[in-house]
Amino acid sequence: MPKAVWLLVIGMVINVTGASFLWPLNTIYIHGQLEKSLSVAGFVLMLNAGASVIGNLLGGFLFDRLGGYLSILLGAIVNVASMTAMVFWHGWPQYVIFLTLVGLGSGIIFPAVYALAGAVWADGGRRAFNAVYVAQNAGVAIGSALGGLVASFSFNYIFIANLAMFAVFFLIAAVGYRHMSEVKGAQMNVISENGMVKNRSKLLALSILCGAYMLCWIGYVQWQSTIASYTQEINISLKQYSLLWTINGAFIVFGQPLVNYFVRSFKDNMKKQIIIGILIFIVSYGVTAFAQDFKGFVAAMLILTIGEMLVWPAVPTIANQLSPSGREGFYQGIVNSTATAGRMFGPVIGGVLVDLYGMPALFGALIVLLVAALFLAVGHDYPLKKQKNSSETSISSH
Repeated sequence: MPKAVWLLVIGMVINVTGASFLWPLNTIYIHGQLEKSLSVAGFVLMLNAGASVIGNLLGGFLFDRLGGYLSILLGAIVNVASMTAMVFWHGWPQYVIFLTLVGLGSGIIFPAVYALAGAVWADGGRRAFNAVYVAQNAGVAIGSALGGLVASFSFNYIFIANLAMFAVFFLIAAVGYRHMSEVKGAQMNVISENGMVKNRSKLLALSILCGAYMLCWIGYVQWQSTIASYTQEINISLKQYSLLWTINGAFIVFGQPLVNYFVRSFKDNMKKQIIIGILIFIVSYGVTAFAQDFKGFVAAMLILTIGEMLVWPAVPTIANQLSPSGREGFYQGIVNSTATAGRMFGPVIGGVLVDLYGMPALFGALIVLLVAALFLAVGHDYPLKKQKNSSETSISSH
C-alpha cells in the first residue's frame, strides 16, 4: 500500500478504537445506568445516527469542495469537543446531546477517509476500501475488548479513554494528512462529462444497492442494541458481550487471507460477493435466534462476520466504480449515509418489536428484511443494463 493509505489506516484504527470504547455499550448504559427503556435507548441511538447521516452527506460534499484533509480535520474537532464535554456531563439529557454531536463529527470523517483512500490509491481498486474497512475493525476489536474491561470498573473511564483516542486521531490527521490537502473531487461538470442519462442510471443503481445495504445494517445494528440487552438478560456478562466484538474485529483482521482467497474466485464480481454475503447474514440470524449461551452467540457472531467481510467493503467499491470524476466524495457520502440510516432506524425498530412482541418476532422480521435486501442486490444493476441496451439500440439504428 502507498504511504498515504497506511497513514489513513493507522488514523482509522485510532479513531475507531476510541469510538469502540463507547458505541457497543450505549444501549447498556442508557438502559442500565440511566434507567431508560429499550425504546428510548433506540430513539437516542437514532438521534446519533441521524446526525451521522447529515455528517456523511456533509463530509462527502466537503471532500469534493475542500479536500479530504480539511474535511477530516473538521470532523475530528467536532468529536474532540463533544467528548470533552461528555467527560464532565454524561447524565440525562446531556449524554444525548453530546452523543448526537459525536455522530455528526464521525459522519463527516468516514466518507472523506474512504474517498481519500480511493483517490490516493486509484490503482488499488477494492484493496483501498478493504484496507480502510480492516482498519475500522481492528479498532473495533481493540476498543471493544478494552471497553468492557474499563466499563467493569467505571463508565466514567470509558468517556476519558474515548476522548484520549479522538485527541490522538486529531493530531495524526493535523500532521500526517496535511500533504494530502490538495486531494479532492475534480469538480468537473458531470452532465457534460458522461451524459445526464448515464449518470442518472449510475445514481439509481447505487441507490437501489444502498437500499439493500441499509436493510442489512438494520439487522446488524441489533447486535449493538436489542441483542446487547438480551445477552444481559440471559446472564451473559458485560465482559463476554464485549468479547464478542473483539472476536468480530480480530476475525476480520486475521481472516483476510482466507477471504481474499475466496473473493479471488469472483474475479472482482462485487454483485456476487454481496449476494453471498447477504445469504450468510440470513444464516447468522437463524443461529442467533436459537442461541442460549455464550458459545451459541460466538458461533452466530463468526457467521455474521463472514457475511460482513463480503458485503461491507464491496458497496463502497461499487460506489467508487460508479462515481463520475469530481463526485467521489458525494457517492461515498451516499453509501455512508444509507448505512447510518440503517443504524438510525434499526435500534428503534428493534426496540419497539422486542418491547411489544419479544425477541422471536425480532429475528423473524430481520430475516424478512434480509430477503428483501437480497432481491434489491440482485436487481440493483438493472438501470445500468437498461441504459446500455438503449445506447446499443440507438447506435445500431444509426
